[in-house]
Amino acid sequence: MFAQDLDHIFSAAGPLAEAVPGYRPRQAQLEMARAIEQAIRERATLVAEAGTGTGKTWAYLVPAFLSGAKVLVSTGTRTLQDQLFRRDLPRLRKALALPITIALLKGRGNYVCHYHLDRLQQDERALRSRTEVTQLRAIKVFADRSKSGDRSDLAEVPEDADIWGRVTSTRENCLGQDCPHVKDCFVLKARRQAQEADLVVVNHALFMADLALREEGITDLLPSVDVVVFDEAHQLPDVATRFLGSSVSAHQLMDLCRSIEAAGLAYARESTNWAQAAGAIETATRELRLTSAAVANLPGQKATFYAIPDPEPFDAALDTLLEALDRAIALLDVVAEKHPDLAAASRSALELRARLFQWSQPDRQGNDALADSRAEAGEAVRWLEHGTHHMRLHSAPLSVAKIFSRYRSKDQAWILTSATLSVHGDFGHFTRQLGLWEARTARWESPFDYQNRGLLFVPSSLPEAHSRDFNARFAELLLPLIQACPGGVLVLCTTLRSVDHLADLLEDHFEDHDIDRPLLRQGELSRRMLLERFAAARNAVLVGSASFWEGIDVPGDALTLVAIDKLPFAPPDDPVLEARLRACRERGGNPFMEYQLPEAAIALKQGAGRLIRTERDWGVLLVADARMVEKRYGRLLWRGLPPFTRTRDLEKARSFLEEKMVADA
Repeated sequence: MFAQDLDHIFSAAGPLAEAVPGYRPRQAQLEMARAIEQAIRERATLVAEAGTGTGKTWAYLVPAFLSGAKVLVSTGTRTLQDQLFRRDLPRLRKALALPITIALLKGRGNYVCHYHLDRLQQDERALRSRTEVTQLRAIKVFADRSKSGDRSDLAEVPEDADIWGRVTSTRENCLGQDCPHVKDCFVLKARRQAQEADLVVVNHALFMADLALREEGITDLLPSVDVVVFDEAHQLPDVATRFLGSSVSAHQLMDLCRSIEAAGLAYARESTNWAQAAGAIETATRELRLTSAAVANLPGQKATFYAIPDPEPFDAALDTLLEALDRAIALLDVVAEKHPDLAAASRSALELRARLFQWSQPDRQGNDALADSRAEAGEAVRWLEHGTHHMRLHSAPLSVAKIFSRYRSKDQAWILTSATLSVHGDFGHFTRQLGLWEARTARWESPFDYQNRGLLFVPSSLPEAHSRDFNARFAELLLPLIQACPGGVLVLCTTLRSVDHLADLLEDHFEDHDIDRPLLRQGELSRRMLLERFAAARNAVLVGSASFWEGIDVPGDALTLVAIDKLPFAPPDDPVLEARLRACRERGGNPFMEYQLPEAAIALKQGAGRLIRTERDWGVLLVADARMVEKRYGRLLWRGLPPFTRTRDLEKARSFLEEKMVADA
């Protein structure tokens, strides 16, 4: 690849300009492409922050296409994964006239399983409603006609429909080569296509699942590649923490009971009393739930292993559950070869038993049966979550740096890119979390005119963020801005409790002032449906929390006011965060400056990034938390945001909305 190739491709007379309507050459995009080309050529690691509007997708795809290397692109979400595969990659391949083969690979839970689909069709009692009867019929027709089996291709059945869990497979209940449908398996087809393709699109969850399996010596998920590109790379530390940990839920254990009893009675009825074997696990699971019920009254309904109230009965119940699993495993081991369903139940029991035992170590006396393996994996934090309808045992690594960094082979290039990786230009927090000690870093500013088209408003009239009447006063402050705002309003809260409280307050104000706008709140519909309604209405008010701080792309007047209630510091009841802060404190560090503040700065940049998505966008970013400007550390937060014009005056913010509406009309 030569520099002049990139210069031509990204020029006003190049193939991108011919193929992409409205394409404009951007110097930052070209510079980013050059840096990525160099990193690919030198098999280096590059952490590249590119402000909104830089055009980072083309900046990494063009060098990837021209490199001739086998490339894996990992995205933050399945939605972005589908967009790359179905829109961006075919368009670029056509523009550059290159014979690049591409493949899409998702986790097995995204593909219809012929075996489990057939089983569900034969067991009508397992269907829970008339809706599921209709959905099952649609899935059957889809499975017979589809080439991919990817459930996102079947619009008739929502992706979050409960039935999908019963017509897809897991690693534990997959029959593998013993499956009667192995020749038609959608998962195996997708993996074969990925092995043969020049460029494969996955998501971070699948990448981390592969990493976790490789830690166990299993290497059959992802193909070997020369280049890995992580788009939306700011999500990697959290995804890695989730996938390099483990969890066991009461729901999984109850499902195991049903699988053991059903398979045992169907294929090895005379071997033992299967109802009794499954019943012992069920009884022990219920007892474990009962002995941990006090956790439901603790903050966040969570407790670390050492903070579980009255731990002796809980520990005894856990031992009883492990013994019940051991007995079932021994019984299944004798008959597992008789039928694939018995083998699958055996694998599930072994897997859940291993996770439970791992969670129990070290015990309360400090004895650790897994000390040797733990030395390699690193320290973990364990906690229990208990709600009205669930109980889960979780563990997560205190640090993912060692495991993540050793996954990169020396002859691979890694490109990690996002609009939010640094804290005011400092990448240290991000690179330390992932162990990318020798990574190159580079940053390109957004080309947008934030100073003239955006206003950062931090009001001076509100009480402190932790004050009891903060939400009420915040809702009152929002009212004149909502009335002056011609487009949609996105209100971002730091807790789900605040979402409901604030939405209720706004609903009352709307009635009192005859404000005729759709008011949407997180939880009343799926995230996807809320966003579709929000974008279509063009003047709606949407109140949401964590999942709405990123991944929302609503250009134009459909979004002209983003209001953030409080600085997004992670909640103190998060067991992983609590353990990491304690570890930082114990080594003499400053947890607030080293961890909490950088995390908040990156999250704040994500939230702010929802406002201006194109060159013609405009609007007001309201941050209602006065700590943003009144605390010394606040400077690090607002200086990390795009260079908006700033004010603390409500009237100036209201006038900005009214004047911009007229000017852009």
